Amino acid sequence: MSLPQPRPEVTGLPAYVPGARGDADRLPPVKLSSNEIPYPPLPSVAAAIARVGDGIHRYPDMGAVALHERLAERFGVSPEQVAVGGGSVAVLQHILQAYVGAGDEVLFAWRSFEAYPILTSITGAVPVMVPVTSDGRHDIDAMIAAVTERTRVVMLCSPNNPTGPTLTREQFARFMAGVPSSVLVVLDEAYVEFVRAADAVAGLEELGRHPNLLVLRTFSKAYGLAGARVGFALGSAGLIAPVRACVTPFSVSSAAQAAALASLEPVAEQELLERVESVVAERPRLRDGLRDLGWDVPEAQGNFVWLPAGARTVEIAVALAALEPAVLVRPFAGEGIRVTVGSAVENDAVLAAMEAHRGA
Repeated sequence: MSLPQPRPEVTGLPAYVPGARGDADRLPPVKLSSNEIPYPPLPSVAAAIARVGDGIHRYPDMGAVALHERLAERFGVSPEQVAVGGGSVAVLQHILQAYVGAGDEVLFAWRSFEAYPILTSITGAVPVMVPVTSDGRHDIDAMIAAVTERTRVVMLCSPNNPTGPTLTREQFARFMAGVPSSVLVVLDEAYVEFVRAADAVAGLEELGRHPNLLVLRTFSKAYGLAGARVGFALGSAGLIAPVRACVTPFSVSSAAQAAALASLEPVAEQELLERVESVVAERPRLRDGLRDLGWDVPEAQGNFVWLPAGARTVEIAVALAALEPAVLVRPFAGEGIRVTVGSAVENDAVLAAMEAHRGA
């Protein structure tokens, strides 16, 4: 008997591996595996979510009109220049649905965000992965050289997840000058609020200079709404319209829209950015502590640091998870370990645990 068969691109997809969550029958873990902010929702945001609870039997605003308008106001663009979706991963999927098809090429650095090859392959396009440099940066010259007549989209991740460095303004300008204007460039700034490097590229400043550029943002990190799933893209109205056409109807829930709108209130946003500052303040202490243990940690501009552990990656991650309480990190087998910057107590736990796992 013949059964329905999936597309070959789907059967060959790599699995997206979420951050470890710990075991229910053990002490609560030190969870630094998912790049979450270590603080609970603001009271004002929690209250906004609660207020919509009584209407959850109704569909949300399909167009998320109020959120599009508020984001446009916040970032100095028109509402037609904003596309909102169920997390930045979903928005990126809609971008690829709008702009690539079978046989097209999608170019990105590697290692970078692990959803890139998955989302690319789902569309039937071909992922083209250009290795990052030894210090975890995009190899701009190699990426320019990898562009072909089949390249339709390029993803640039700044800061790069999981390695940490940003693209500089000079690197970005060189890249944009080196690729055809017919190639769509997506600047993924999921961690932009944590960036303090003076020479880092700033997507909002670049939008007016490059008609083939989209900037991707999220509420999951700095705004602490990882469980709500809200992301958005900014760009010209002409580039954004096809993306909005691909957004799944009603994909941003009433609770998610309410939480995002509440987070953009000036007082709430200021409080959220103060939380970001506390993470940024802890980042060099965690980075330097790991360097003191012999690890060659690259520049860290997100809310995470990268340990190039190579063949020791899984061994170390398993050992940390076996502690009581478990210290949960994100291993990339054979390559390295990403550690989220947590609270001071959580970071102390990582440094203590890593005493038994010094670098070369």
